[in-house]
Amino acid sequence: MLFLGMTNTQINTTQSNAQNLNKVHPVIQRLFAQRDWTNKQVEEFFSWDLKKLPSLTSMLGTNETARRIIKAIDANEVIGIYGDYDVDGTTSCALFYHFFQLLNVTVELIQPSRFIEGYGLHASSIDLSISKGISLLITVDCGITNNEAADYAKEKGIDLIITDHHKDAREEMPAAFSIVNPNRRDEPEDSPLKPLAGVGVAFAVCWEVKSLLEEQGRSCPTLYPLLQFVAIGTICDLAKLTPMNLKLVRHGLRQIPKTQYPGIKAFFSAEERKQALVPSEKLSFNIGPLINSKGRLDHPEKALNLLISKDSTEAYEFYSHLEISNKERKFIQAEVFKSAKEQFMKSLNGSEQPIAIVYQEDWHEGVIGIVASKLVESFKVPAVVFTDSEDKKLIKASARSAGDLNIFELLNNCSDLCAKFGGHKAAAGLSMPRENLEEFKRRMNEQLLEIPIIERTKTESYDLEIHPHEVTPQLLKELELLEPYGMGNEKPIFKMKGIRLASFDLLKDIHVRWTFTSLDKTRPCPPLKGISFNYVGSFGKYHPREIFEKQNHGSSLTIYFTLGINRFNGNEYIQLMINRVEPDDL
Repeated sequence: MLFLGMTNTQINTTQSNAQNLNKVHPVIQRLFAQRDWTNKQVEEFFSWDLKKLPSLTSMLGTNETARRIIKAIDANEVIGIYGDYDVDGTTSCALFYHFFQLLNVTVELIQPSRFIEGYGLHASSIDLSISKGISLLITVDCGITNNEAADYAKEKGIDLIITDHHKDAREEMPAAFSIVNPNRRDEPEDSPLKPLAGVGVAFAVCWEVKSLLEEQGRSCPTLYPLLQFVAIGTICDLAKLTPMNLKLVRHGLRQIPKTQYPGIKAFFSAEERKQALVPSEKLSFNIGPLINSKGRLDHPEKALNLLISKDSTEAYEFYSHLEISNKERKFIQAEVFKSAKEQFMKSLNGSEQPIAIVYQEDWHEGVIGIVASKLVESFKVPAVVFTDSEDKKLIKASARSAGDLNIFELLNNCSDLCAKFGGHKAAAGLSMPRENLEEFKRRMNEQLLEIPIIERTKTESYDLEIHPHEVTPQLLKELELLEPYGMGNEKPIFKMKGIRLASFDLLKDIHVRWTFTSLDKTRPCPPLKGISFNYVGSFGKYHPREIFEKQNHGSSLTIYFTLGINRFNGNEYIQLMINRVEPDDL
């Protein structure tokens, strides 16, 4: 096994060297060449300079919003923050809460239940705000399509500020006091702010409030620590990692190991807090699912309470609730996915199935989004997963795209069938009368068959072919400098040929631990250790025993993988995260 060790000094030195293409690892040089990046693009990619951010406060409505917030503060009005129940909405609520705490202002926090109110702002939410004495209500990560709720708020005398980043999809924008949304219809098409997550929009509003206060000669503490919430929400909401979002997220991740927020600290072990920079996978595969778990199964309030907690003991108590919920979520998800997968496979009768549309009345609403994503991963086509809703006349669904397909546009073309829908290019939610389901299937299939396959399927691709001797600690160190990984900056997938499977172990009958050796005797290198999760039984993948037998008949192997670090007992080892293993003669 290859040992890794990396100090803060090494990170800073390598980061500096990485901006000079001649000094980075040859694999990374080839990776940038594959992306056709210029030196200027490489320099921008590695930049941490917050002064080079586009003006976050240039969004329409930002100044008007900030002035109304300051007016409310000065008049001691009750301010309410209303956020979605997912990670983006929850981190946005927490960010606003901590911002107002910096100003010694207490705000009321409101989140809907996925199962009672559902996504977005509702008349019942306005009634709840009235009962709390709220006169200024600020939405985060929702509201741009909730015209009726905005009208009701106006009727009841509540000033509504909408901060959102979702598609502005109604015929008219809501009649709110102000709207801050980089994707509203009258923002410039080429605005660099369009990829902001909801939490990024919330941060921009806070920044404008701070700026106006300082213009008035009033002090406002630094907002820099709030970037921790921006990092979590941006990564977990799959916002595109443009140079702007990369800078915001990197600065957030850098602070997390020494965080002063007990609610964030609760997610990390003492060992993890020793790292110089938190890997983005910790957010996307651990923190995000834990925060989402409460909203998926009941009410999200404990996740929000964790993020606003000021006491470590209280924070760990809330964290334990999330752990329990997440275990339950995994169990329910596995059952629903198994059923959805079987249902779709029964529909594969030899004809092309360009989309997986499945429905069962008793599937748990809280996991259908994840199940849709897993169907895309398994079958490489877009997916829409329906289940019954609280309203017995309607069924509701989560939709996920595949490849470059814009799933939101397809749903928009079926809007007459839907009671409600919303989302963006990669993911969306909808509800419709049950009797419209068959027509919905027909029209979605009809639309997709007119789109080239390459644009509507998730292809098995890789970024670069490398050789066994190139997998070194130095490569791992420099790959970490490409962090954060996420949408628009995916972790590189490598291809390696001429490999032999030395041994494998099955873990819990579905995971595989691999040991590979190189057939290239001219460049000897240590065995390569790898792991695959949920590999056995995956659609279209060979069982390890079958692979082992084929190579004994003279077949070499090609593997596809990402590179990671296995941290154990204070040591760090290179670990291949194996996506696919294929005999070369097939």
